[in-house]
Amino acid sequence: MAFIVHLCNIILMGQNVIMNITMVAMVNSTDHQSQGNVSTEGLPVNSFGGPNEAANSLPAGVPVYNWSPEIQGIIFGSINYGMILTLAPSGYLAGRVGTKRVVGVALFVSSLLILCTPLAADLGLVVLMVSRIVHGISQGSGFGGQYALWEKWCPPHERSRLCAIALSGGFGCVCSLLWIVLVYDDPVSHPWISISEKEYITSSLAQQVSASRQSLPIKDIVRSLPVWSVILCCFSYQWLITVLVMYTPSYISSVFNINIRDNGIVSSLPFVFAWAFGILGGQVADFLLTKNFRLVTVRKIATVLGNLPSSTLVAVLPYLRSSYITTITFLFISCGLASLCQSGISINALDIAPRHSSFLMGVSRGFAHLAAVLVPTVSGFILSQDPEFGWRNIFFLLFAINTLGLIFYIIFGEADVQDWAKERKVTRL
Repeated sequence: MAFIVHLCNIILMGQNVIMNITMVAMVNSTDHQSQGNVSTEGLPVNSFGGPNEAANSLPAGVPVYNWSPEIQGIIFGSINYGMILTLAPSGYLAGRVGTKRVVGVALFVSSLLILCTPLAADLGLVVLMVSRIVHGISQGSGFGGQYALWEKWCPPHERSRLCAIALSGGFGCVCSLLWIVLVYDDPVSHPWISISEKEYITSSLAQQVSASRQSLPIKDIVRSLPVWSVILCCFSYQWLITVLVMYTPSYISSVFNINIRDNGIVSSLPFVFAWAFGILGGQVADFLLTKNFRLVTVRKIATVLGNLPSSTLVAVLPYLRSSYITTITFLFISCGLASLCQSGISINALDIAPRHSSFLMGVSRGFAHLAAVLVPTVSGFILSQDPEFGWRNIFFLLFAINTLGLIFYIIFGEADVQDWAKERKVTRL
């Protein structure tokens, strides 16, 4: 099950970030005064000034758009407008009607919409923005809807490794059909797993998941500091991830002027490293639990190692502009360590409120995606106002936000099931 969700997430994430890489080839920065969707038949240049040698590798007649850094930031962030709307509701809906239906439909729609992106760009900036917002709605349903699975499929002592596998990362339409055929909402309804495996999973979750539906304790959730520590730390972590995912290609292109093909390879390799490191981190987290480490200690260690070193390495990148190898090495290490949060803050809601985890994970990820909206908007503004020190200011802001969220989580984060999340016993007279 974890590997199927893993495949689904690879496809969803690939569809989510593809614009970040193609933007380097799509834009023409020779006229940043143009705010429209004007297309020129020419060779692409660097997104923020300076020639891009990749132009020679593109066929003649490829459309290039006069999008300023601000417009590029809005395009980057527009997909997250839709995601914010559906992450929490889809988590709650999947808990009610089943993850299989919610994520299967979302994956299929997302795959269809990504195929329409080139046409939307040719039709105009407004059409492109609308298509990406609708695409974000389907993406939010796909990411948010899957959380309900882990309430019923994750034994507590295997939670880190299974969630790390699942969260690490025209094919999407095929995968949506595989999802519908192979994925089931709970072990009891799955026709192919062994009876012993069913009994192991259900017995390990017997004290955490109730068969009866219980109303959401909204007031208790709002007053819970552990919940807010998860939400705020998820926000600061998402700020780090958004900068790495959205602006790594543009930063490499801007500073080192490498061609588009090499830029795509170099920009993607750190995330391949992060994929492997994230899975390894899940294994290590569960290993520590078997050695009687406290659950809250494991979660906080993973979160600290995933946030603090990564944001520090990114913050020093502007001082390494003369060293291409060191810059790429730091990006590798930063992306790899950041993936450790998949065994920390990313699944902490499962620990503190397993009965309501699909809703809480949707809420925390939905709030976190405010960062995915703000990062491209703020970064585009900073780069346009201060081209000389823009990257330095973006990375320093990342470090400050990331550190504040981490401190709040270290102080208030917990891993014990909260009183309001425990099953309420009804006494009949």
